[in-house]
Amino acid sequence: MPIVSTRQLRRTYLQGQGEVRALDGVDIDIEQGEFVALMGASGSGKTTLLNLIGGLDRPTSGEVSVDGHALSGLSSGALSRLRLDRVGFVFQAYNLIPVLTARENAEFVLLMQGVDAAERRRRIDATLDAVGLAGLADRLPSELSGGQQQRVAVARAIAGAPALVLADEPTANLDSHNGATILDLMREMNEARGVTFVFSTHDPMVMARARRVVHLRDGAITDDERRG
Repeated sequence: MPIVSTRQLRRTYLQGQGEVRALDGVDIDIEQGEFVALMGASGSGKTTLLNLIGGLDRPTSGEVSVDGHALSGLSSGALSRLRLDRVGFVFQAYNLIPVLTARENAEFVLLMQGVDAAERRRRIDATLDAVGLAGLADRLPSELSGGQQQRVAVARAIAGAPALVLADEPTANLDSHNGATILDLMREMNEARGVTFVFSTHDPMVMARARRVVHLRDGAITDDERRG
């Protein structure tokens, strides 16, 4: 069973006196362990598709299934639990809590999952070490560079052992060196842990590392390129 499946997925928005079709009948299956880039220009529908897969938005019509669960059939509480336990998010703007340290930001998901303090400490130490932040655990986001903040965001996304990580333009606010480092880190997590990664991006560096590139234009898939 695919980790993600969509069927005839549509999302429209009212704009002025008219209607904008952000997605127009998207069908896609993503298997566990894939490393997928959703590519397209601004307005192509890639971020909308990512938000629908993550349950952050609801489709106008069509269906999204994640980890075998049809999202339309879930209550808001069940949907929140699915996101908490099975889906990690990495955002373009990092979305770190400014008054929390790197450790506290990274362990936030584990706290919400009800993991006890000793186990949280063990897992966060290992995760921060894996993303190269072992010596920076007690720093606030304001005391970290952009690349370091995005590493904290990656640590937070993977700390809860999700099956799926959704990354919305994760390199957009980074220079080329830090962007490449973050992408290589996520590729390593994909290979070592089997975590499925799906990116929305227009960054050629992501395309170069992806094993599958799905091109979108005007809310529709125009090409689906699988690599070895």
